[in-house]
Amino acid sequence: MERDPEKFWNPYVAGLALGAVLLVTYLVMGRGLGASGASFRVGVWATSVVAPAHASAVPAMSGAMEDHHPLDDWLVFEVLGMLVGGALAAWTSGRLRREVLKGPTFGAAGRLALAVAGGALMGFAAKLTRGCTSGQALSGGAVQSVGSWAFMFSVFAGGYAAAYFLRRQWR
Repeated sequence: MERDPEKFWNPYVAGLALGAVLLVTYLVMGRGLGASGASFRVGVWATSVVAPAHASAVPAMSGAMEDHHPLDDWLVFEVLGMLVGGALAAWTSGRLRREVLKGPTFGAAGRLALAVAGGALMGFAAKLTRGCTSGQALSGGAVQSVGSWAFMFSVFAGGYAAAYFLRRQWR
């Protein structure tokens, strides 16, 4: 497929679709959307394979293994669906390829280092705030959680503050 950078979903249609998915998730599962729980469960599973005694000794990990297999959770399937859906969306828009998006004055290694550092920081923050950005913004915001709103205002403020220092890398 030919790459067409103008071939994106209309943001209003995408927002309505995301809201509909969130509503259906609440109606069917009784819980909102979120992704950090899936990565936690994958980590619990990996730990239980490598060091089963440690996984059983840590209360949070043993709690995730009490009733069933750690990967037997709807959040794991939600994230798998996001990966498949993202790949399908990239393929249908002609954007499925391996590339590093960066500015002309910034190397791929620096861009990847910033992405890894940002991902690690967001992972730490997700554990600290008991939810990832999708869970906090979508699910917490939808139920008017003050903590979720405070978290998201902080995320946007931090993003704007970091953009001031990093935007020169894209010019």
